[in-house]
Amino acid sequence: MHRILVAPSILAADFSRLADELRRVEEAGADWIHCDIMDGHFVDNISFGSGIVATVRKLTNLPLDVHLMIEHADHYVPRFIDAGANSLTVHVEPESKHDVAKTLQQIRDSGCRVGLTLNPGTPFALVEPFLTQLDLLLIMTVHPGFGGQPFRAEQTEKMRRSRDWKAKNNPALDIEVDGGINPETARVSIENGANVLVAGTSIFKSEDYAAAIRALRGG
Repeated sequence: MHRILVAPSILAADFSRLADELRRVEEAGADWIHCDIMDGHFVDNISFGSGIVATVRKLTNLPLDVHLMIEHADHYVPRFIDAGANSLTVHVEPESKHDVAKTLQQIRDSGCRVGLTLNPGTPFALVEPFLTQLDLLLIMTVHPGFGGQPFRAEQTEKMRRSRDWKAKNNPALDIEVDGGINPETARVSIENGANVLVAGTSIFKSEDYAAAIRALRGG
């Protein structure tokens, strides 16, 4: 079984002291830094863009896991590559307005790790044609756009289907979950096949980041 990786989402960090927040989670044992990019169109919120990702790149040596919750991701991929992303995850939904297969190949050709994600209401069948192109499959356990939402337990079925496909076809595939991840929902996610945990509120709103990260891993 893969080691359980924890990717704190800086969406929940205190941006007035971002450098300190990044240092603290790195020292606390974080594996990746998760960057949620929202454009106000594909999701009903606006977060930050490639300029902030470039700043984060200067502030940490951890891999940057960038989730593009945006329309026309293919247009913006080069900007996030230049900003220092180590993995780029795009959406499969038609509303994201890009050719999914071509965008995944574009990310691959850039030398970046390739990720694909689906919203809670999107059937798993929509990602199945692309699984062989992926390094990472992100299963959203809330509807994307805002932090602090409760975990949607019915999404564990997608985790199990991902785990089964991984076991038969690509043991190196990372299965990532994002949304309402705390020690209890992390345990449920891991039991159902997830090996990468994105967590914002449960880390950045805690008093002890190291303890919060250990708790997510079940330690």
